[in-house]
Amino acid sequence: MKKVGLVLSGGGARGFAHLGLLQLLDELKISIDSISGVSAGSIAGAFYAAGFLPNDILKILKENSYLRIKNILWKADGFFSLEPLLKILQKNIPHNQFELLQKKLFITATDLQKGESVVFENGNLHNAIMASAAIPVIFKPIEINNDKFVDGGLLNNLNAEILKPTCDFIIGHHVNKLNQQNVLSSKIHLLEHCFHLSIAHQVYEQAKHCDIFIEPDLNHYKMFDTEDADKIFEAGYNEALKYKEKFLNQLLANSTTNGF
Repeated sequence: MKKVGLVLSGGGARGFAHLGLLQLLDELKISIDSISGVSAGSIAGAFYAAGFLPNDILKILKENSYLRIKNILWKADGFFSLEPLLKILQKNIPHNQFELLQKKLFITATDLQKGESVVFENGNLHNAIMASAAIPVIFKPIEINNDKFVDGGLLNNLNAEILKPTCDFIIGHHVNKLNQQNVLSSKIHLLEHCFHLSIAHQVYEQAKHCDIFIEPDLNHYKMFDTEDADKIFEAGYNEALKYKEKFLNQLLANSTTNGF
């Protein structure tokens, strides 16, 4: 039976689309062995690896989103705090250990001082998720063992390569597809587009490691559009549905011949 890996990119509120993909995979009874997550992808991946169903994750994150304005806490040093995210994690994944998850999980963050991409796979789960989700300039960097970490997407927003040694088949899901529309609609949109341009080459190089690469068109939704969570979830599901036959042919057919 093939060992299947899943790569989930960062993308703020667009990360709700990851749950749409997970919903389809559950419906097709495709078992995921390992998950590589960045930023929003690390949050979705951690909940799924902890045994939560996609619809339950959607409900939890809709009700408690750390990206929702009313939940964002302003710190005296000029940064927003990730304390709301920490509270969500403490309530729902209280064991706080990679080793107690039901699936293998890799979380990518960026070491701000060393300028390196770092992968966490054991120890303190909550700190790793917050480090990976600490969007530069917006959220305060997370300190782990005297090093400061920010959003993993800064250097590697689709870490597929980490799954190559242990997985036979890799599914990549990228929620920051580049587009030409509304680039200048606001300063924040321009800034976000420039960031996506700067990391696009690295993303598509990593996509070459994926056997199936899915990139839903979510350009109508921005980083903080948490009120559109259901629509983003649906968009992720509908895009994944286009790959249903590929999943069935390349995974389930092979699973049957191996006695699954």
